[in-house]
Amino acid sequence: MKLIFKHILFTLLLVFAINTAFAQGDKKDKIDALRASFISKKVSFTAAESQAFWPLYNEMNDKLDAVRKTFRLQYNAKTNYDFATDKEAEAYLAAELNVKQKEYELYKEYYDKFKKILPVKKVSAVRRAEEDFKKELIKIVKEN
Repeated sequence: MKLIFKHILFTLLLVFAINTAFAQGDKKDKIDALRASFISKKVSFTAAESQAFWPLYNEMNDKLDAVRKTFRLQYNAKTNYDFATDKEAEAYLAAELNVKQKEYELYKEYYDKFKKILPVKKVSAVRRAEEDFKKELIKIVKEN
């Protein structure tokens, strides 16, 4: 019963915090802070693990953001995805696959680095916590 109450309380606090983040400026920074809090709570890092993990995790996310931003600069909301030629369509597909390949390479590189500073079970828990956070965020956005 206590565990259920804690889970409900944590979810309500997360909902409140995310709603507050959307209502104010710097949404990305606030969401990143919420993600860090969510992951920390789910994974239960020690102080030493946390100190070693977060700089690497943030570095990885910065590199992922840069890769995605480069793609978005080329293909954005103004792009007409009814490409006039097969060559244009092929270029788009190649660029999209390139982004996916770079993302994969970054995840692999950083998961190897994470395994040097965390037990492998915690590396796995980080990944699961990231997915849980995304689901929670999507749920809250849909409700609003």
